Amino acid sequence: MAPVENGVENGVENGVENGAENGAENGAEKGAQNSIETGYASICWNASSDDTGVVGYDIYRLDVGGFVHAASTTSTVGGFSGELGRLYTMYVVAKDAAGNVSPPSRLITVAATLGMSPTSTPTPTPGDREPPSQPTGLRDACLMDYEGVTFCWQRSTDNVAVTAYDVYRETATGYVKAGTLDGAGSTNFMERAGLVIGQRYTYVVVARDAAGNLSVPSEPLSALAREGLPSPSPTPTIDPTCVVSYRAATWGSRVNAEITVRNAGTTAIDGWTLTVGYPAAASSVRLVSGWSADWTQSGTELTGVSKRWNKVLHARSATQIGFTASYSGSVPAPATLRLNGRTCATS
Repeated sequence: MAPVENGVENGVENGVENGAENGAENGAEKGAQNSIETGYASICWNASSDDTGVVGYDIYRLDVGGFVHAASTTSTVGGFSGELGRLYTMYVVAKDAAGNVSPPSRLITVAATLGMSPTSTPTPTPGDREPPSQPTGLRDACLMDYEGVTFCWQRSTDNVAVTAYDVYRETATGYVKAGTLDGAGSTNFMERAGLVIGQRYTYVVVARDAAGNLSVPSEPLSALAREGLPSPSPTPTIDPTCVVSYRAATWGSRVNAEITVRNAGTTAIDGWTLTVGYPAAASSVRLVSGWSADWTQSGTELTGVSKRWNKVLHARSATQIGFTASYSGSVPAPATLRLNGRTCATS
């Protein structure tokens, strides 16, 4: 189904211009009477097309909690009642008999005027009717180290105070609230849940004050979902009671590793497992044989388990073990040496 087109152009002509004229004149008159009246926020658009025919259009209006259904029509003109002179942001979707819904039109902001107003009902004037200024300066990738979408913007201003920023993401059939930020806090937004890395997403930002006044939405921003920077590996805690000496001799494509495991603590170790961890670049290392321990390999880690005769490492004592492995390329050097899961000091 083709999207609704020209909602912005036609809506600006019919809504914003009339709102500026009628809203100013009528707002001043009613302000003198210390009351407000009901107006009508209306827009028009070009008809959508569909292979089986468009059966109607739905108009969605932005409220404090997000976009809500405001009106339905079978024509290309529609609107809803609202507070005279107040600005309303909306979009339109087309629908067919099968329930398929078109992509949303562009967002449009118009004023409620008296042009199509029902009988007005005066109500007490609220204390604050002035909305915050439009958020501007949206920039993609302000926080490059985070996974997903990140962007930022310049702060809005308000006659009292901006209390929140609501962020909306465009979907295939409308606009959904992606998050809310404290108006007094950061203007950096992040979203990662449900996003596809490498895909672009369109966002708008709306400023809000304590009275529930909403700003005109920002200009749309197309933001790219990125992988972010990898988290640094934590520095392992060294166990000072475990000291390992690793010496390697090579010939051809073989390396002979001679390892001394020392218990530098004050209590005996009854049963031990030494893990020699090579970096990922040393993936060619293959265990050939070993001595003084039962050796196995998993990936780039070679593990030696104590024998019955050397399983007890008394305080201040050591045992010698080793293995032979094949390799290709540069001579491998271990990245980690762990005894019973704890990283050992080296000598």
